Amino acid sequence: MPEIDFRLFCETPVIESANRTNPRGSPGMPGNEGAVKRERTGIRVIPSFFTFSVLCLCLLAGRQLAYSQAQDDPNAKKTDDVRHNTPGMVVKPGREIRSDVNLALVNVTVTDPYNRLVTGLEQDNFRVYEDNVEQEVETFSSEDVPISIGVIFDVSGSMGNKVGKAREAAVQFFKTANTADEFFLVSFNERAELTSEFTNSVEDLQSRMMMTPTKGRTALLDAIYLGLSEMRGAKNAKRALLIISDGGDNHSRYNENDIKRLVKEADTQLYAIGIFDPLGYRGRTPEELNGPSLLTDVTDMTGGRVFSVERIEDLPDIATKIGMELRNQYVLGYRPSNKAHDARWRKVKVKLRPPRGLPPLTVYSKTGYYAPSH
Repeated sequence: MPEIDFRLFCETPVIESANRTNPRGSPGMPGNEGAVKRERTGIRVIPSFFTFSVLCLCLLAGRQLAYSQAQDDPNAKKTDDVRHNTPGMVVKPGREIRSDVNLALVNVTVTDPYNRLVTGLEQDNFRVYEDNVEQEVETFSSEDVPISIGVIFDVSGSMGNKVGKAREAAVQFFKTANTADEFFLVSFNERAELTSEFTNSVEDLQSRMMMTPTKGRTALLDAIYLGLSEMRGAKNAKRALLIISDGGDNHSRYNENDIKRLVKEADTQLYAIGIFDPLGYRGRTPEELNGPSLLTDVTDMTGGRVFSVERIEDLPDIATKIGMELRNQYVLGYRPSNKAHDARWRKVKVKLRPPRGLPPLTVYSKTGYYAPSH
């Protein structure tokens, strides 16, 4: 699994030749201090002009031959080719540096019996298991970080009398954002459409949402697929999709198994606001009847969840609650004890060791991830 690497600068090592010597034996040059002094033997050198000339010519020829061999040897170390003071990598704002470091990150939400967020817990309060083997939590954070968010907005015909409050809910959700967040919008009826690419302008998203009329059938699965595909271009490490729909699917090309497989592969949390009709008033097709369970399945596996709306008037408050939940999550990091790069599904389970005096708490986290393949 891919991770951000913060080592932004590196130095080019200076390679020194181990055999470098000073042929002239000049003071201060390398090769003098380690030189081996040989004592003269019984051979007597007779100084003569002819002998001296021959010796000089031999020395010059030897040096020229050594230089030629060094130039022809591809394995020879050339100190002239070493660049000193190599400049560091320039990183533009917003650009991520990633490295294949085997660190698994898990976003965790904790709630009390009244479905209220529980904050202020410490690292020692959490235990993480991968395939039923406890892992050592190495990193822990509860800070608000920038998020890349996609809103999947239902404008099918069945949303006709609900779309006004649904738009108001989306506006309330946008108000929980911080300035570093980015958003995109996918609208869907009988086909899914990318209404707005990633932007920091909430006002632009709101205006585009107001211009979309309600009509046609419901391609919910296609919209989720399009949203997860668009999320590949996100610049923030933390990512989430918010689905606003009355549930059910009756016009998608992709099926439920396709979407579940894609959700498992995507490191994105899914939340949903389900504006469900009472059971007796829902359409009689299996797709519409199973709409709530479909949304529950795809959100639970990512550590998100579905918020069912009983009264349309509650939509804005629920959207605000989801936004606050994304801002108040714990992030646990661990290095898996299973080092195999086998591309297999690893089950993840987070358990609590709550402080004394607290009521029973509920933990929401992703159910697993795929190990890297190489």
